[in-house]
Amino acid sequence: MQRKVMISCAVTGSADTPRKNPAVPVTPQQIAQSSVDAAKAGAAIVHIHVRDPLTTRPSMDGTLYREVVDRIRSSGVDVLINLTTGPGARFAPGMDDPLKPSPATTLKSPAQRVEHVLALLPDICSLDMGSMNMGGHVFVNSPAYLEAMAIAIRDADVLPELEVFEAGHLLLAKRMIETGHIKAPGMFQICLGIAWGQPATPEAMAYMRSLLPMGSPWFAFGISLHQFPMAAQAVLLGGHVRVGLEDNIYLAKGELAPSNAALVEKAVRIIELLGDTVATPAEARELLGR
Repeated sequence: MQRKVMISCAVTGSADTPRKNPAVPVTPQQIAQSSVDAAKAGAAIVHIHVRDPLTTRPSMDGTLYREVVDRIRSSGVDVLINLTTGPGARFAPGMDDPLKPSPATTLKSPAQRVEHVLALLPDICSLDMGSMNMGGHVFVNSPAYLEAMAIAIRDADVLPELEVFEAGHLLLAKRMIETGHIKAPGMFQICLGIAWGQPATPEAMAYMRSLLPMGSPWFAFGISLHQFPMAAQAVLLGGHVRVGLEDNIYLAKGELAPSNAALVEKAVRIIELLGDTVATPAEARELLGR
């Protein structure tokens, strides 16, 4: 039966991608405009990080978040805003003394990681549901930190997007739904292909889906060359789709994506070729209870 499929566009992320593809937005104006363009192309949700405009590196500056959100909200384009809470969780131990973090460490308190969310009250914010090795560092999200963040997000009436990179993350999210830290049924984002988490395969996605709570809306994505195969797989398995320059800078093999909008347009074609239709922001709000 034909159904409405939501598209979320992750517009910039935190990786060192601007030097690899100049289409990756960096300044608040660029991030906001790229979000608006993605919405016009068919995205119901835009997932937002911010970057230092001078260095292009990831930032947690609340004034940058405010400028992006204000620009999107004043654009006249309807789209659900999803702000990340991922920055502030990186740990890299010192080589000589592991008790002393190396300069690559970015650890922040739960209050610092949700400060911009409480100030700006987006529709959605991400909540990374566990710790893992990620590239060359450790991504640290302890249960106590997650509980503190989840309570603040819940009490602000913001919908947490529960990002799960492996099965244990999903099981912890289910427990936090059971304990009331997260409102049932939860909204999940299945993240595939990130080193060293769940691989981007149909079998991995199907297994993660099998662990979801009954009635939970869920999205999925694969990084890099896996973006569009995993988008199609998510549609086939009854989920929703995430694309965007955060996860993949190519439109096709050897062809850099010219914009987030171009990635969204390709996702739209996949959804429609598989017989479903793309959800509008208004329909997404209904599906997500926003």
